[in-house]
Parts: sequence; C-alpha cells; structure tokens
Amino acid sequence: MSNTSAPKIRLSSLTLEGFRPFFLFGALYAALSILLWVPWYLGFLHIPTALSPIAWHQHELLFGYVPAVIAGFLLTAMPNWTKRRHLSGAPLVLLFALWLAGRVAIFMSENIGLPAAAFVNLAFLILVGLYAFRELVAAKNRRNYKLVAVIALLAAAQALFLYEFSRFEHVEIAGRLAVAAIILMIAIVGGRIIPSFTGNWLKKHSPGREPSPFGRFDLAAMVISTIALAAWPAVLLLENLRTEAGILMLLAGILQMIRQAKWCPERTIHEPLVTILHVAFLFIPLGFIMTGIALITNDNGFTSAGIHAWTSGAIGTMTLAVMTRATRGHSGQALHAPASTVFVIYLPIVTAALLRIAVALMPQHTMLLLPLAAVLWVVGFSGYAVLYGRFILSK
Repeated sequence: MSNTSAPKIRLSSLTLEGFRPFFLFGALYAALSILLWVPWYLGFLHIPTALSPIAWHQHELLFGYVPAVIAGFLLTAMPNWTKRRHLSGAPLVLLFALWLAGRVAIFMSENIGLPAAAFVNLAFLILVGLYAFRELVAAKNRRNYKLVAVIALLAAAQALFLYEFSRFEHVEIAGRLAVAAIILMIAIVGGRIIPSFTGNWLKKHSPGREPSPFGRFDLAAMVISTIALAAWPAVLLLENLRTEAGILMLLAGILQMIRQAKWCPERTIHEPLVTILHVAFLFIPLGFIMTGIALITNDNGFTSAGIHAWTSGAIGTMTLAVMTRATRGHSGQALHAPASTVFVIYLPIVTAALLRIAVALMPQHTMLLLPLAAVLWVVGFSGYAVLYGRFILSK
C-alpha cells in the first residue's frame, strides 16, 4: 500500500505567495466575465455597470484580468530577481482585496458612479507598480525598470480609458494603448523566458541546436515593434500616418516571427509545457501582420482579427502558459504538462483564440462561432482553476 497522500487543502495557502490568489481568482474571473458578457452582448442579460457591453468587456480583460496575472507573476518572480523577501500574509491579502474591490466597483458602477469605480481600479495598478519599483531600486536591479514603465503605461491607459468613455461613451485610443502596453510586456518577458525554458529543456532531453541568445537582431525587432505599437493608437489622431504605421506593423510581425524561429520552437514538440509558450508567442507576429494589413487596407475585419490575435491569442494563451508552468514549479510539481493540462487548458484556449479571429474575418458566422469561442475560453480558464487550484491551495 502506498504511503503517499493527497495534499491538504488550506485556504491559508493563498497568503503564502503572490501567484496563489492572483492566478486562481484571475482565472476564475476570466471565465466568469465571458460567461456574463456573451449573453449580455447578445441581449439576454443586463449588468449594472456604467460601461457599455463592449467597453466592459475590454476593461475587464485589459484592466481586470491582466493586472491580476501581472501582479501574480511579478510578486512571485521579483524575489528571484532581487533576492528580497516576497510579499505574503496580510499585505498580500490587502492587495488582493483591492483588486477584488475593483472588479465589484466596475460591476456596480451604474449605482456607485464611474468616478468612484475608477479610483479603486487605478489604485491597484499604481500600488503594484510602486511596489515593484521599490523592490527593484532596493536591489539595484535596473534591468527590469522597463517592466515598471510598462505598468505605468498600462495605468495611464486605464485612466484614459475611463475618461474617454465618460466623455465620449466609447473607447478607441485607450484600448489600443493598453493592448500595445501588454503586448510589449509579453514580447519583453517572453523574449527572456521562452528561449531560456526551451534551452533548459533541450539540454536535458534533446541535445543539439539551442535557442540563439539575445543579440542585435532581437534588439532591432524590439525597437521596431515598440515604434509600431506606439504608432497604432497615434493613427487615430494622425490619419495620414496610416500607411506608414501599417508598413511598420508588417515589418515588426516578420521580425518577431524570425526572432521566434531562432528559439527552436519545432524542437519542443514533445513537451507541451514548453511548446505552448511558442504557440502563444506566435500570436504576437500574427497580430502585427493582421493589424498591418488592416491599417493599409482600412479593413475593419482585419482590425478586429489583429486585436483578437493579440488579446484572445497572445494574452489568453501566454498567461495560461505562464500560470501553469509557474504553478507547477512553485508547488513542487514536475515541469511537465500532462494530458489533462493539454486537453482541458491548452487546446481549448488556442482553439478559442482561432475561432475569435475567425469571427472577425467571417462576421456572418458570429452567432455560431462567438458562443463556441466563449465556451472554449471558459473551459480553458475554469480548467486551470480546477486542475491547478489544488496545487495553489496546498503548501
């Protein structure tokens, strides 16, 4: 008879490390928000928020779910970068409570008012940014200052988002600015962890060609991508730059695709925990290319397809890829994705992203493809909560 026993589930485990509450409840919220939004968007439900259905959907992905994952990732990774103590206990609980209060405030903003909801929401990102900056300064870790700058940009985008909606009852510039900031962060962080994790796995399991180290080509790709991402929201104010911005987008997409090819993605096929990182990153150049086509041709279908390649694809898939790996690593599990993770989390989220892109390119099939994409999104994120919640809730 085996002496092994199932891990003991303790709610107090949520206070031990940043990834525990933010990854678990972030995933649950990502699933819940889509469960609410699709029937609301299709006219079967009403939510007591001051935002429109589209604005609420945008806000809660970009400024609700994503900041939760950013907080969980940074609070867990920074102790490794700075060699300082991680945030835990009461301070972590209070920070998480502030994030949760932001979700409730936006949900109830029809009753409490959008300014009050905006104050609560902005406080969370500002606190996360200030905490990260303090830790990095104390450790003299200048390399990661750029991540704090991106958090500041995301907070500015959120403030602009809520102002823009209050002033015009729709959002354009702030939404693009937020997506650009998040994609830039994924490109920066992904450019570090994907070749690193790939190289580590290849050395142990498949010796041979390894990912190329960061070099001048990578720097050029990142500079051009940053300029292209900055030009994307600027086009809304400077329409005559549309073609030039489109060319920059296409060039950035090609460079990011070549950059990724240097990371040996085809050699990771036998370990889904690594492969999914490459699949997720591929949505970044795909988004650049589709957005470039949209800017040059002024095609609304490609505009939406590019945005959803970045949001449903790059953001949705990359966050789940990082969450599953980090959860396994920090809870003492093997760095291997079992079949349950592949079929319950990875395949649904990738398929959901592809279907959401298809909705943009084939709007005549919206009533079929949009609910199907939503169901698969919910399956992927709730699947993470179910399969990985036991690791999060156990020490």
